[in-house]
Amino acid sequence: MPVIVFASSKGGAGKSTACVLVGSELARQGLDKNIRVALLDADPNSHSSGWAILDGCPRNIEIMNNLNENNILDAIDLAKKTCPFVLIDLEGVSSNTVTFAISQADLVIIPCQPSQNDAKEAVKTLKMVKNSSRLISKNIPSWILFTRLSAAIVTKTSRSLLSDFKAANVNVFSTSLIDREVFRSIFSFGGTIDKFKNFEKAQVNVNSLVSEIKNILKKGK
Repeated sequence: MPVIVFASSKGGAGKSTACVLVGSELARQGLDKNIRVALLDADPNSHSSGWAILDGCPRNIEIMNNLNENNILDAIDLAKKTCPFVLIDLEGVSSNTVTFAISQADLVIIPCQPSQNDAKEAVKTLKMVKNSSRLISKNIPSWILFTRLSAAIVTKTSRSLLSDFKAANVNVFSTSLIDREVFRSIFSFGGTIDKFKNFEKAQVNVNSLVSEIKNILKKGK
């Protein structure tokens, strides 16, 4: 049962958005087979669980919230027993809760907006994952996910950051999450992106990301 952790050392990078989009798409794909997806909300801001209580949350998503350093490991163990996919939305700080969750991860996804400040924070998170790997003597794959990119313009900054990450042998998703209104709308009105008008391009974007995540998990690196 893969555990996918969404982590960043800062808030506002797009952790909750990425977590909910990936979780809802995995749930959509597994609905006919009754495949359940666990979404663990360990962020005090509770954006993921706030979305889940709105109308339209897929019925095969299981939400667990109010998680902290005292119960996060138990919650992960419980979720793994019943759900083929376990996704964890972490708070944007360094804490025991974050460290404990990362230690259980099969994949850590680090959202990063196309800015130098976000890139610096992403590097901090990469180091945190590396330190966790050393503590438990286990390789924990970590990948940078660019978020809120323009659909029309590839900026000089985003090209530069991608080049820098590649030069440093940092894993970067080929798929980036494009800045789309529908991605924000689900947190206001609930449900999944396919309930909104003109969702098709957004759906392709999320499908591409989920396919890439599955391939990474399959390869185990």
